[in-house]
Amino acid sequence: MNESRLFKMVYYLLEKGRATAPELSEKFEVSIRTIYRDIDVISSAGIPIYATQGKNGGIFIDDGFTMDKSFFTEEEREHILNALQGIIATDGKNADELLTKLGALFQMKFTNWIEVDFSDWVQNKPTQDIFNLIKNAIFGKNVISMKYYGGNGKITERRVKPLKLIFKSKSWYLYGFCLMRNDYRFFKLTRIKSLEILTETFPPIPIPSNIESQIKIEKAINAKLKFDKHAAFRVYDEFTDQVTEDEQGNLYVQVDLPDNDILYSYIFSFAEHVEILEPQSLRERINAKIEEMQKKYRT
Repeated sequence: MNESRLFKMVYYLLEKGRATAPELSEKFEVSIRTIYRDIDVISSAGIPIYATQGKNGGIFIDDGFTMDKSFFTEEEREHILNALQGIIATDGKNADELLTKLGALFQMKFTNWIEVDFSDWVQNKPTQDIFNLIKNAIFGKNVISMKYYGGNGKITERRVKPLKLIFKSKSWYLYGFCLMRNDYRFFKLTRIKSLEILTETFPPIPIPSNIESQIKIEKAINAKLKFDKHAAFRVYDEFTDQVTEDEQGNLYVQVDLPDNDILYSYIFSFAEHVEILEPQSLRERINAKIEEMQKKYRT
């Protein structure tokens, strides 16, 4: 008897609600006769599983049935608690009670292994409110309204069906169906303002796989930078394993930088500790910007 198949069948019925014997036979690649034998075994284990005939018939588990801790291995219970602890890191205190209850049910102590703070040194007010509002809208399948500051500098009013939160390239994004564009879009959380969860809801929408690869990074310019050792703490903070070092302690980085006004402020934040090696066009732009600033300062 394949115990793994029995567990998978129970999980499948709990998730789907009802299935026919031919459907289960095809899914688990066994005969219909074997499926009915499996039902007898599952029933003898105390699980309220039933099979009915007719137009709306099928195999199902009683709605009031809940899984207890005996259905999970110790390793699986540990994974569940650790995963829930990760949820709490982004959810604040909302999932803490659930974690406590599961810990008691599993008779295991959970390890407080992760903490996430959404605030930064520039803006003391954390963005966790936006994160949690969007998360709640996703779970509730509520349409949201918001003001969105686009990369082109324009502000638009949007109504969006939120589907997924994604963390990529050091930033959080919302993936959803934009009712203004009538298409799927990514929205950077830091550009979302005046967000409101509406009472309007929407049915479940399938999410394509590998949508993270579809996130369009802003127009960038590839640059080779040289930093002196006085900027080492920032260089290793911001570029991690992309850094190489010479015998004099100078640091070199090859990196894509946003090709907009942010580029200038970022380069200038390193003051005299950075030199642009490549491309030459960027060196000329930075030098021209410096001359322009010096001219304004003199006048």
